[in-house]
Amino acid sequence: MATDSPQAFASFREFYPFYLGEHRNRISRRLHVVGTFLMLTVSAVLVATGHWVWLPVALAGNYAFAWVGHFGFEKNKPATFRWPFYSLLGDLVMFRDVLLRRIPW
Repeated sequence: MATDSPQAFASFREFYPFYLGEHRNRISRRLHVVGTFLMLTVSAVLVATGHWVWLPVALAGNYAFAWVGHFGFEKNKPATFRWPFYSLLGDLVMFRDVLLRRIPW
């Protein structure tokens, strides 16, 4: 299913299988995991220091890795363009699933 689909999702539970389908390429998944790790790390720095200047760095780092994965390897549009909240949640859940070895690294 392509990201351009007009499909609506009633819940994240419905969205996540679609999200995984958009991340079949192993290099793309790895880039997402690295980007999510950087986002979480920089976010921790933001919380620890209280310096909100780190927020755009956290988001930009995450999106940069993800978009290289999509445009360079998946050859599709990031789902974040249509479903930003579900996509961010998808990044976090996929990160967890990779760490728990539910999804191949």
